[in-house]
Order: sequence, then C-alpha cells, then structure tokens
Amino acid sequence: MKKSKKRTVSVLLSVLLLSFLLSACGGGKSGGEEGGKSAGPVKLEFWTISLQPTFTDYFNKLIADYQKSHEGVTIEWKDYPYDAVTNKLLTSIASGSSPDVVNLNTEFASQMGSKGAVVDLNSFLTDEQKQSYFEGIYNSTVIDGKAYALPWYTGTEVLFMNTKIVKDAGLDPANPPKTQDELAAWAKQIKEKTGKSGYARQWVSNLFPREGIKLLNDDKSAAAFNTPETKTILEDIKQKIADGIIVKEDVPFTKQIQYYSSEQVAFEMSGPTFINFLKTSAPDVYKNTIAVPLPTGRSGVRLSNSMNLVVPAKSKHQKEAVEFAAFVTNAENQTSFAKAANTLPSTKESIKDPFFTESDNSLESQAKITSANSLDKAIDYMVGVPNATDINAAIARGLQKIMLNDADINATLDAMEQEVNQVLKK
Repeated sequence: MKKSKKRTVSVLLSVLLLSFLLSACGGGKSGGEEGGKSAGPVKLEFWTISLQPTFTDYFNKLIADYQKSHEGVTIEWKDYPYDAVTNKLLTSIASGSSPDVVNLNTEFASQMGSKGAVVDLNSFLTDEQKQSYFEGIYNSTVIDGKAYALPWYTGTEVLFMNTKIVKDAGLDPANPPKTQDELAAWAKQIKEKTGKSGYARQWVSNLFPREGIKLLNDDKSAAAFNTPETKTILEDIKQKIADGIIVKEDVPFTKQIQYYSSEQVAFEMSGPTFINFLKTSAPDVYKNTIAVPLPTGRSGVRLSNSMNLVVPAKSKHQKEAVEFAAFVTNAENQTSFAKAANTLPSTKESIKDPFFTESDNSLESQAKITSANSLDKAIDYMVGVPNATDINAAIARGLQKIMLNDADINATLDAMEQEVNQVLKK
C-alpha cells in the first residue's frame, strides 16, 4: 500500500511537472528571426530518438548533403533514448537553450502543439509540400487548423491469415474480409467448422478510435466516449467473445504470437515485426500465412504509429529549421530511410518506389506492400493531453472489467467517464 501511494504521488508529480514545463515552453515569440532568414551563419540543433548508432551513416550523409546545398547552415545532430527525450526537451526549452528540429511521437507533438510550444508550419510550407504526405497522417497533428508537425516514418497493422484454417472452414483466402463485420462473420464460420477462434486481442483504449468513438470532447476538457453508441459496440464485442470469435482474455502481443503459432486462432492483427517471431516459433504456420489489408471498423480508418519532426517555438532559426525538417521528410529522403530502416514512409510518392511495389512472394514482401497500400486510410492515435497515460490506463481497466469480468456496461462506462474527468482536472 505504501509503495502504491508513493507511486501515485510520483505519477502526479510527473504530470504536474509536464504540465508546468509545457506551459513554460508555450506561447511567446521566436527567439530569432520571426520567419525571416537569419543573417549570417546558422547552426541548427537536430534531435532524434534512438537512431544512433544503427543509422549514423545514413544521417551523416543526409546532413552532409543538406549542408552542401545550403551554404551557411550547419547541423548539429544529437540522439537521445526514447524515455529521456521529452523531459530533456522541455527542460532545455524552459532554460532558454531550445533545439531547432526535434523528433517526437504524435502524442507528445500534439501536446506541445496544444500549448503553442511548437511552430505552426502552415506559414512556412507550400500546398505542394503539405499534400505530399498522406492526408490522415499529416492531419493527426493539425489542431484548430494549425499544423504542428511534419510526419516522418510510420507503421500500420495488417491482417495475418492462416490459409489452412480458413480453407478448412470453407472460406476463400483470395477474397479476404474488408471490414470488421466481415472479419467477424469469417471468424464465426471458422469457429463453427473447425472449433478454432478467430483472433486474440488486448483490451486497450485505441479500441474507441478504431470504432469512430471520440475519447474526449473537442477542447479536451471532458470524456466523450460514454454514449449509447459505445454501449452498443461493447455489447456486440461481448457477444463475439461469447460466440468464441474473440478469445476471452486480455492478450499481450507475446501471447498473441503463441495463440497464432499454435493454430488456436486463424488471424493476427499486427505489424510486419510479427513475421520474425512467427518464422522462428512456427515455420510450418509461417508457410501457410498470408498478409492482407487490415479490415476497417466503423471509423473506416486504420491506426498508424508515426514519428514526426517539430520545430520548437523557441527556436532561434525557425525558417531554416522548417526547411531542414522538410528536407529530412521529403519523399526522396523518406524512401531512402525506409529502405535503410525497413519502416513505412509518410509521403505518397515514396510508396511508388519498386521497394514497395515489387514482391518476391515472401510473407515479408506481402506484409510490406500491404502495409504501404494501407497508408491512405491511416491516422495516428493520440489523446493529446499531458496525462494521456493515465487516461489510456483508466479506459483499459474499464474495458477489461466489461470484457473479462462481465461488469455492467452502463455502470462501468459511468465509472470510466468519472475517472477520466478526474484525471483531466489534475
């Protein structure tokens, strides 16, 4: 109990510190040239997350190419661990030593944007530049019409399908399900014909945006998910569990691999990294697996998980910083990075490259091409407030009570709403 209280206090202090530092970082004018070119030599500080030493050669060449074509501009590249970069960024800005271009995930980029702590890119970018990115991913960090980040490398899930189980159930893998409802119908037939379940999943908050349910209201001051529509969706999912379509467990990724590898389920919804685990754990199942587009829910979108580049509002060289961020994330350089890092680009032109169109008939190649072709329906999931972790945890706990413990849906939704609103008031 004492440890629990200490942890709660620690979390509260972290949230308060984050809120305070975000406020300290926001507003105010640039420390530099207010959108104009800086006079004299310019030195930009560029931060990335956990990309050294694996991609040191790539970035050294990228930076050298940029400096060669931009006389008078030098780039100082620094790389930090994922867990350290946010606090380091906030304290650096608050102490008056802001970096100029920073790699952030969408959740934190949005939090920075909502506090006015990063530059609105609209006044710097051409329409052609804005439209070069996939619309849903680009708009994931647009708040009140202001674009607070340039999307960089990203990822989307695909549907891995055990073709042997599917064929045993009398279904055709060549015509896969396109919606979650169609996937459920397939899974029901598989259960009836083979006794195997459709799929396993984890009960987490991103269930709501997949189904088109808003987590928070527009000004992010209160929960918005406690609606009759949500109740209907949760009742439908509970019925799928009762019918054996979905495994009645909260199944983390490592256990999902076990379920699929042992052919207890026919499908797995995951990114391409799943393949390496499957290939090692169950080579025979690997041979019977294909990758197809992830069926969409009521929202009609697929969730992506992007890294972005932002320009802090306290950067002394905003125009040059935006130019460099646009260079790093342009189609040519995103294509090169995707090949080096085996990631997906956020630029439309990149996926026309043969790297994303030509298949060698391997599962790896199928998954890569399928993921790339899913980007047109991709959006990033984010809550957009400093205590997003606590909100995600509150929703996940409520979903687990409903799905695993048969808790009353109305009462649990009410409790989840109250808890989220309390978190937002802190």
